[in-house]
Amino acid sequence: MANKEKSVLVVDDDHAHRVMLRTLISGWGYVVEEADDGETAIATVHEKAFDLILMDIRMIKVSGLEALAEIQNYNPAIPIIIMTAYSSVETAVTALKNGAYDYLTKPLDFDELRLVMARAVDHRHLKEENRLLKERLGNQFNTQNIIGRSQVMVKLLETVAQVAPSEATVLITGESGAGKELIAGAVHYNSPRKDGPFVKMNCAAVTETLLESELFGHEKGAFTGAHKRKEGKFRQADGGSLFLDEVGEMSLSMQVKLLRALQEMEFFRVGGEEQIKVDVRVIAATNKDLLQEVETGRFREDLYYRLNVVTLAVPSLADRKEDIPLLARHFLERFSEKNRKNIKGFSPHVMDQMLRYTWPGNVRELMNAVERSVVMSRSELIQPDDLPPEIQNRQQEDLVDFSLKISDEGVSLEEMEKATIIKTLESTAGNKSEAARRLGITRKTLRKKLKDYGVRPSTDNHDFRR
Repeated sequence: MANKEKSVLVVDDDHAHRVMLRTLISGWGYVVEEADDGETAIATVHEKAFDLILMDIRMIKVSGLEALAEIQNYNPAIPIIIMTAYSSVETAVTALKNGAYDYLTKPLDFDELRLVMARAVDHRHLKEENRLLKERLGNQFNTQNIIGRSQVMVKLLETVAQVAPSEATVLITGESGAGKELIAGAVHYNSPRKDGPFVKMNCAAVTETLLESELFGHEKGAFTGAHKRKEGKFRQADGGSLFLDEVGEMSLSMQVKLLRALQEMEFFRVGGEEQIKVDVRVIAATNKDLLQEVETGRFREDLYYRLNVVTLAVPSLADRKEDIPLLARHFLERFSEKNRKNIKGFSPHVMDQMLRYTWPGNVRELMNAVERSVVMSRSELIQPDDLPPEIQNRQQEDLVDFSLKISDEGVSLEEMEKATIIKTLESTAGNKSEAARRLGITRKTLRKKLKDYGVRPSTDNHDFRR
């Protein structure tokens, strides 16, 4: 990411170390200011805005922990990275519990420092952009836990805000787990019907014989087991909205009855003779291509056009990967509180795996993966071993597939090792410390192999070449 105009406050009572950091970080494109003590840092934060603070934990006058508490109280949105010696790691963990974004041990690994700083700044701006989006949509749009800053999600939410006040029937399309029900809720709660009921019905979860009764209700004695009159979903939703999920699973005979109810807004209970009139807005959803279903004769064309007055297409998580960090953080906070755990975030390696995974189960799968990771975690940060096996295994499969491809081409073992190293460096965005960890070698060994193979990294674009 570009770091232009990103401001950093470096806090350290060691003058030489502070100057070295200023020179290094300035070279990465940050605007750097210095403070020689925690007391000075607190005063500086009150005077100027910073995107990030890099602070030593042991200082003579006011310690990093004390300054952290004061700055968090003044502006908790500023991410603070703590620097500490190996002997003070326990104190650094305390800092994490008190709100620090992350900690690094001295002597600093500059590749790791650059990566953690970039992610801390990016995390802050992701949160800020999401807050601004919610403010921009403001009173006219209650996001109902819909999280996203990607272009496709912003466009979808703006369309929802435009469509919601109308009385048009809405068809929501998208893969399973993508969040169609949340979008349906947003349509209802931003419509004039928001004070009326929002009734949900999953058409795939009920057998065909019971679906008519569930939708329209039944009279006492209408069929075996009908011991009393029951009101259906249409009647329950009177004055509000009815959400019909997986509408593409309906049989053709039920489609005829639904079409009649939509056109007339009246129906009969099963076994009844009284005609019932209602005022209901129908919002339907499907993970099928209904137009294709129409062409094959499995879905009525007239019902399709009756439902498809306005279409809202919910993108898959693979099409909005820039939302993964925001969603993951949201679920982490929710499930950490639910399970009474104090987990601060994800290790850089975990976030890298999350961003490269394809998420066939979409947001629902991500939510379940984060919940599982929270339950399994034994540290302040989610680690790779905490992730579900399918995500861990996927990375190993990618590496195996890559190695097999190289082997098929008949290259030498040396060339295959070189190609594996280059692939790993590309996947870590040039972070040699992380690449060495993934390869199971030391950073010194990695540097030697890069030199032996004549591989030269370009720090500007992470292009690895001879």
